[in-house]
Amino acid sequence: MRIELPQPHAGQRHILKNRKRFTVVRCGRRFGKTILGELDIIPTAIAGYPTGWFAPNYKYLDEPWRDMNRILDPLIAESSKQERRIILKTGGSIDFWTMDDENCGRSRKYKKVVIDEAGLVSNLSGIFYAAIRPTLTDLGGEAMMLGTPKGRRAIQEFFQKGEQGDTDWVSFRGKTRDNPSIPTTEIDEMEKAYTKAGLRHIFLQECEGIPADDGGNPFGLKAIRDAIRPESSRDAVAFGVDLAKSEDFTVVIGLDENGCVCVIERWQSDWGQTKRRIRDLIGTTHTVMDSTGVGDPITESMQSMGCNVEGFKFSMPSKQQLMEGLRDDIQGGTISYPDGWLVAELESFEFEYTKMGVRYSAPAGLHDDGVCALALAAKGLRERSRDYSEFGLVEF
Repeated sequence: MRIELPQPHAGQRHILKNRKRFTVVRCGRRFGKTILGELDIIPTAIAGYPTGWFAPNYKYLDEPWRDMNRILDPLIAESSKQERRIILKTGGSIDFWTMDDENCGRSRKYKKVVIDEAGLVSNLSGIFYAAIRPTLTDLGGEAMMLGTPKGRRAIQEFFQKGEQGDTDWVSFRGKTRDNPSIPTTEIDEMEKAYTKAGLRHIFLQECEGIPADDGGNPFGLKAIRDAIRPESSRDAVAFGVDLAKSEDFTVVIGLDENGCVCVIERWQSDWGQTKRRIRDLIGTTHTVMDSTGVGDPITESMQSMGCNVEGFKFSMPSKQQLMEGLRDDIQGGTISYPDGWLVAELESFEFEYTKMGVRYSAPAGLHDDGVCALALAAKGLRERSRDYSEFGLVEF
């Protein structure tokens, strides 16, 4: 049987030739990191060994799942998308895991693992040492971590181990320019545009694999952590609501008069249940709600129920203004929130300079529903404070 693997470019060949037991690759966009991981793991599986592929969530598993099923088709004895497992006629296997489950890979043993998009995993260090590293003990297995750096996250901790001469670790940096299929003129134009916009640090991160301190995060990673406080038990004076789109969540966040999060809820359900749940949470308290697309009739419906709801339509300019307001609130210490999934969303949120302006969003495959709801609640709180200030109102 003939198995045809993708032809590695020079940068990928250098890494494959010089890898060690633990290999960390900090890549620029379009370097070809997922293909590099496939080139590393497939020969081991063909040789008859169990292997594991890890990614931040299911969306990041789709491409390698399709690739490896296509490449290995003549050798596949069984392929189960439900179990996310490929078993080969040689006795080897590839398991696919998402790292939103911190117990991923437990009870398994592997000869090779690849951690794809490692820069997006906020608890990479904890998951690696508690769940993934023990899977390599039985067979003396190897691991390869691949990712675009995002600020000073855990991938940097592992990258530094290779830089500091640890015997079992080696680190590489893959540039976008290393990929011969990417036109050099496009990269040059991108570098020029980012530099002109004062965002050269983002170009270095996204194309050169050199991390920016805040990884393109508009709020600042230190400021995000400094604003963590326990959830308040006071009543909310302003709410923000971000409505679910496709696979996203509906999120409701309430802030008390001191800017502390006192309500934080997220769920997925039909619109009837969603409207009733929102109504029960917000009552008649002033609420800023996402009214983009399907949100417009939902906002009108909530208003007809007697809720004090103000619609907010998202566009690139309006989202930029909204997020810059949230940035000022976080960095100014005027709002706070509990640790957990909301902090993870804030840390992964990023901005990117485009020809159309500045785009604010979560990385592909991740969520920003909580960030948007928090920003809407902060907007409502600022409006309330401004009204009381301008009209000399006193709340009893």
